[in-house]
Amino acid sequence: MRLPLLPPSELNAEQKALYDDMKKGINAKFNAFETMREDGALMGPWNAWLHEPEVGSAIWNVTKALSACKILSDKIHQIAILVVGTRFGAPYEIYAHDAIAKLDGMSEQFISTVCSGSRPFGMTDEEGCAYDVAFALSSGRVLPEPTYQRAVTLFTQRGVHELISLVGLYCFVSVTLNGFNVPVPTNKC
Repeated sequence: MRLPLLPPSELNAEQKALYDDMKKGINAKFNAFETMREDGALMGPWNAWLHEPEVGSAIWNVTKALSACKILSDKIHQIAILVVGTRFGAPYEIYAHDAIAKLDGMSEQFISTVCSGSRPFGMTDEEGCAYDVAFALSSGRVLPEPTYQRAVTLFTQRGVHELISLVGLYCFVSVTLNGFNVPVPTNKC
């Protein structure tokens, strides 16, 4: 890990305001995995965002907006996030969203297949389309027209916007995690 974890007692006013807002959101939506050290220091991408609160606040606001305006199912979100995390090889992202995906009812076999970089057999049309969109976009290329049109048919234009934005957000999260070499918490696989 390249950035020290910041305990709440060491935060300046700007960092503390962001910390409080992120902690509130983390407690509400990201409680299926380890996000905080015993002294209250945030782990994962949140720690990096605290180090630069102006940038961190902006990306946290995008995260909150995508949660607040969500129309796609949790399972579609988790498929896309796991595809992105796998494509970037971001261990903390895979660790975190493996836990969330299990809470959303995804089987270990399904999650394992996605995290191996393969497309699971027997996906619904929506699941397969979300996989295809996330896979194509996280490769850094233009989303193929047939894939885009299929997504619009299945998710509506608004849903496609949400899916593309979600993939972009988690590409950013993956780069943050990889750039700062954020590990999976000790004793977690």
